[in-house]
Amino acid sequence: MNLLKNIDVPADLRKLSRAQLKPLADELRGFVLDSVSKTGGHLSSNLGTVELTIALHYVFNTPEDRIVWDVGHQTYPHKILTGRRDRMQTLRQMNGISGFPRRDESEYDTFGTAHSSTSISAALGMALAAKTKGENRHAIAVIGDGAMTAGMAFEALNNAGVYNDVNLLVILNDNDMSISPPVGALNRYLARLMSGKFYAAAKNVGKTVLPGPMLELAKRLEEHAKGMVVPATMFEEFGFNYIGPIDGHDLESLVPTLQNLKNLKGPQFLHVVTRKGQGYKLAEADPVLYHGPGKFNPDEGIKPAAASKMTYTQVFGDWLCDMAEHDQRLVGITPAMREGSGMVQFEQRFPSRYYDVGIAEQHAVTFAGGMACEGLKPVVAIYSTFLQRAYDQLIHDVALQNLDVTFALDRSGLVGADGATHAGNYDIAYLRCIPNMVVMAASDENECRQMLSTAYQYPGPAAVRYPRGAGIGAAIEKSLAVLPLGKGEIRRQGKDIAILAFGTMVAPGLAAGEELDATVANMRFVKPLDIELVKQLAQTHEVLVTVEEGAVMGGAGSAVAEALAEAGIVKPILQLGLPDRFIDHGDAGQLLAMCGLDGKGIVASVRTRFGGKGEPRLVVNN
Repeated sequence: MNLLKNIDVPADLRKLSRAQLKPLADELRGFVLDSVSKTGGHLSSNLGTVELTIALHYVFNTPEDRIVWDVGHQTYPHKILTGRRDRMQTLRQMNGISGFPRRDESEYDTFGTAHSSTSISAALGMALAAKTKGENRHAIAVIGDGAMTAGMAFEALNNAGVYNDVNLLVILNDNDMSISPPVGALNRYLARLMSGKFYAAAKNVGKTVLPGPMLELAKRLEEHAKGMVVPATMFEEFGFNYIGPIDGHDLESLVPTLQNLKNLKGPQFLHVVTRKGQGYKLAEADPVLYHGPGKFNPDEGIKPAAASKMTYTQVFGDWLCDMAEHDQRLVGITPAMREGSGMVQFEQRFPSRYYDVGIAEQHAVTFAGGMACEGLKPVVAIYSTFLQRAYDQLIHDVALQNLDVTFALDRSGLVGADGATHAGNYDIAYLRCIPNMVVMAASDENECRQMLSTAYQYPGPAAVRYPRGAGIGAAIEKSLAVLPLGKGEIRRQGKDIAILAFGTMVAPGLAAGEELDATVANMRFVKPLDIELVKQLAQTHEVLVTVEEGAVMGGAGSAVAEALAEAGIVKPILQLGLPDRFIDHGDAGQLLAMCGLDGKGIVASVRTRFGGKGEPRLVVNN
C-alpha cells in the first residue's frame, strides 16, 4: 500500500499524477476486498465503482463540489478516500461507520442515500441552492442503472432539464444490474445505447485527428450519423447533454471526460459502463452472491453455509410456492428484490406468474391493485422500509377500494447492520390506522406460514410482518391452515401481571414471564385487535404490559390503550417498544437489548415501573 496509505482526504489524491491513478485503483480495490471479507458488507457494487470514485474526487473539488451517491451501498471506495480508511474495520458495527453515506459521519457525505433513486432530486436541489446563493460549485448525482427504474428519478430529470444554466452532472453507473438482474424497458433501452458504442468511438477519433475545416464537416455528418446509429437519447429529450457510453474502469477516458464536463454549463448526463465485482473473478462471475456477503476468505470465496434454522424469508418463499400450487390465481410481485424476498424458487417454478417491476414500489402496489380488480390474488413481497415509499398507493389504490392484496413485509423491526434506513420500525403504526387493513405479526416460523395463509384467504388488504434472519427453530407444518381472524392466545398463565406480546416479542415476553410469574399472551393480530382477550386480561390482572418490536408511538401498545379507553377500563399499562429515535446499525440482539426488548430488559422495565408483582407504583413517565 504505497499510494493509498498517504491519502487521508481527496486533496491528497489530487496531488498525484495521472499515471499514478491506475496503481492507486489497484490498491483501493484490494483494500475494499480485504476489508469487506473481514467485516461483511456490500462487495460487488463497491468493486465496480473504484475508478469512478477516484476520477470524481480527482477532478472535482470535493467537498466544495457535492457528490450524491445512489444507492449508498456503492460508497466504500468513497469512504476510504475521504478519511475513513482506518475505520473500515468497524463497518456496520455498533458505534462504527455506516455502510451508507451519512451527513453526520463526514462532510464528504453530502446526502444520506440508502434507499434508491433520490440522488438527482437532491443534487438538483443543491445545484439550484448554490445558484440562488451566488456560489460556484458543482453537484454530481451518481445513480445506478437499477435506480433509474424509479419514478422519482424521472421526476427529477423532468424538473432539471428546464434549467439550462445549472451546474448539475448526472452520472449513470450502468453495471447491468442493481441487486437482482435488471428488468424492464429501460434496461433494453440502455442495451441499445451500448450497441451504438462504435458511433461514440468514431466521434472521439474524428475530433482528435481531423484538421479544422474537416472537423467542422465531421461535426455536421456526426449529427446525421447520430440519428441513423443512435436515436436522440431519452436523456437529451429531457434537456440534458448526453455523453457516452464510456468505460467506467478506464481512467484515461474517465478523467478527461469529467474535466471537459466540469467546464460545461447546463445539465450534463454521463453514461459510464462498469462491472459489478470488477477485479475479483468470483464476484464478477456471481455478483448477486457477492452483493452483500458476510465474512469470508477471499482466496477461497464464499462457502455454502451449514444447515441451520430456517429464515423467515425462506418460510415465505416455500409458502408462496405451495400456495401457488394450490391456487392458480396467485401472482407474486417484487420491486427488484427477488433474492432478498425469497422469490428465486417461485420465479423458476411459476415464471408466468412472477413479476419483478424494478425499483418502483409505488408502481408495485398499484399494479397489484389492478390485478386484484381482475380477480387475481397478488402477493406483494416487500421490505417494511420500502413499503413506506408506497404509502399513498397503499391507502388510495388498495385499501380505499378494499382490494384483495396480500403484503408480505420482510425485515420488519430492527435489521442490524443495515441500520436506521432499512429498519422496519414503523409498519405497525402506519398500517393499523388504515381502514380495511388486517395486520399480523408472526411470533415464530410456523405462525408466519399460518399468517400468510390467513392474509391470502382474507378478502381484502392484509399484511404479515416478520423479521430478518432466522426464527426460534419452530417446526413448520406443511398445511395451508389459517388462523381465526383477530384472535390471540394465552401462552403462559401467571398472576398479577399480563404481558401482551406482539410478533417477535413473544419469546422474550415468555422469558420475562417466567421470572415475573406473569401471564403471557401472543396477541398475533395488531388489527383487528383481540379486544375480548384484552378485556379478559385487564379484568384478571393488576397491570398490563405491551411489548412490540416496532415504534412505541402509535404502535400495538397504543392500540391496546385505545381499546381499554373505549371499553371504559382504567388499568395501569406499560407500553414497551422501540423508542422515539432512529436506531443505528449494530448486532440485532445487542440493539434489542439496548432498547430493553430482551427478557431481562422487559423484567427491568416492569420492576422499575411497578415495583413488586401486583403492586403498582405511581410513576409519571412510562
